[in-house]
Amino acid sequence: MENKIFKIGEICKLSDLKVGQAGCLISFDNENKALRRRLLDMGLTKGVIIDIKMISPLGDPISIELRGYQLCMRKEDMSNVIVKVTKDYVAKETTERRKRYNG
Repeated sequence: MENKIFKIGEICKLSDLKVGQAGCLISFDNENKALRRRLLDMGLTKGVIIDIKMISPLGDPISIELRGYQLCMRKEDMSNVIVKVTKDYVAKETTERRKRYNG
């Protein structure tokens, strides 16, 4: 399910989102209290909007933006965060094509 692109309103793991998408944090999917505490300390709390900014060339870590700052997270940690998609994925080619035709 790694290549599936989630639409607005769908529920998925934070690690499943693509660059340019955003999600609203719903819950954590783990029993590790230390990891949960660390995520909460970094500002990942219920209801926060998280934007995916960049994915490193090898796919890990991933740069996200929340609460006005950027943070890099491991994909493994992101897979423990459940979000509801709030922003659709727009392919880079589509964006470049729009710029070309719209001036």
